[in-house]
Amino acid sequence: MNLRNVEAGKEYLIRAIQTDDDELNAFLFSLGCYSGEPITVISHRKSGCVVSIKDGRYNIDTQLAEAIQI
Repeated sequence: MNLRNVEAGKEYLIRAIQTDDDELNAFLFSLGCYSGEPITVISHRKSGCVVSIKDGRYNIDTQLAEAIQI
C-alpha cells in the first residue's frame, strides 16, 4: 500500500521507498523519509498529499506518494 491509499490523520510506518531514481531517494532521505520512520498523511490533494515527517509538513506530488510504501 502507498500513501495515496491511506487514511488521512493516521500515523503509519514507512516500509520501503520504491523508486529507481537515486536523486528521489536522496531527496526523500533528506526530508527524513526512510524505512522505519513514522509518517502522517495530513490531507489528500488532487496533485498529491500533505504529509508530516518528523517536525515538518510537506506537500508531495503523486509520484512521490506512490513511491512511499506503508
